[in-house]
Amino acid sequence: MSQPVTIEVAAGLVFRGGQLLITQRAAGSHLGGLWEFPGGKREPGESYEACLIRELQEELGIEVEVGRLIEELVHPYPEKTVRLRFFQCRWLKNEPTPIDCAALAWVGVHQLSEYRFPAADARLLQRLQSEPEWWSA
Repeated sequence: MSQPVTIEVAAGLVFRGGQLLITQRAAGSHLGGLWEFPGGKREPGESYEACLIRELQEELGIEVEVGRLIEELVHPYPEKTVRLRFFQCRWLKNEPTPIDCAALAWVGVHQLSEYRFPAADARLLQRLQSEPEWWSA
């Protein structure tokens, strides 16, 4: 039996005015309908930071400055393994628009639990809910 393919993904924690930007996966996609932190797959030879800038532009039409790496994890799903890097991002310009996602939302810390996220995001969600300093960014 062959090993599942590993996908490398960069995701952004984009805060603005005490709220965090989240996006909903398209219905027909892997984990469709669940909410996530915006980002996407890294292209060969592309840095995670460059990937994140490109993906947020393509997916939401926004420009961000990529800050520090917040969390890195590897999560196995039955059909593939995902290597995720989450970066703190500073929103620079353009109002986000759901170009390549089903929906988007700006949420506060107490609203996070109202949204369903992939299992891979569980540890980061817990950190976000227990470390209020994130939300003042």
